[in-house]
Amino acid sequence: MNTIALWELAVLAGAALLVGFSKTAVSGANTVSLAVFAAVLPARESTGVLLPLLIVGDVLAVFTYRRHAHWATLWRLLPAVAVGVVAGWVFMLWADDAAVRVSIGAILLFMAAVTVWRRRTGADAAAARPAGAAGGRVKAGSYGALGGFTTMVANAGGPVMSLYLISSGFQKLGFLGTSAWFFFIVNVCKVPFSVELGLIDGHSLLLDAGLALFVIPGAILGKLCVDRIDQLLFERLVIAATVLGGLQLLLR
Repeated sequence: MNTIALWELAVLAGAALLVGFSKTAVSGANTVSLAVFAAVLPARESTGVLLPLLIVGDVLAVFTYRRHAHWATLWRLLPAVAVGVVAGWVFMLWADDAAVRVSIGAILLFMAAVTVWRRRTGADAAAARPAGAAGGRVKAGSYGALGGFTTMVANAGGPVMSLYLISSGFQKLGFLGTSAWFFFIVNVCKVPFSVELGLIDGHSLLLDAGLALFVIPGAILGKLCVDRIDQLLFERLVIAATVLGGLQLLLR
């Protein structure tokens, strides 16, 4: 990370802007950011650089939507998420950069496939149910464990949790508020694991200090645009970018 070119810094700044935007508008956009970070930086180290930026975005999202969280859903998910995070940490103990790059690429493609499947099978119709009505221990456990693993390995828990919250009947503000608190709690808890793995250090934090400046305007832009976004078009663009990013990582 000591030899980052100026154009690479510009690309990372754009991805950091998208981190903030995704936290206050469309969470699925995060998959594009992690693909960019993993492409510009060594894949393994990119997860440690991205995590503090995600936390900055989480703080802004919590401040914006703090009153709209559904805490019963959060308490239902967190135990299984903890199991998934620990499993991801164990994986990261032995995984080298190539293994992490392939894992991130595969996770991105899997998340894109799940999103497409959800839309084609009409899973979004579940949103008509009351918030939390579709919840259950098995469902929360499976989504929580997968979300914890993917967020530890690739910071890619967003699509998993988005699918869970949408299928549980959350409308926009409840979705954003619950998601904001969820990822703030989980991402903060991931910090000691990332430090122990050597993914967060003085060099990565120095890079984060500059990139964090771009997360803030991204979050403000997301808040201003959240009611004006053509959701269908944006999701299609995010899916397309995610697939391209996943393939790029797998074929490097």
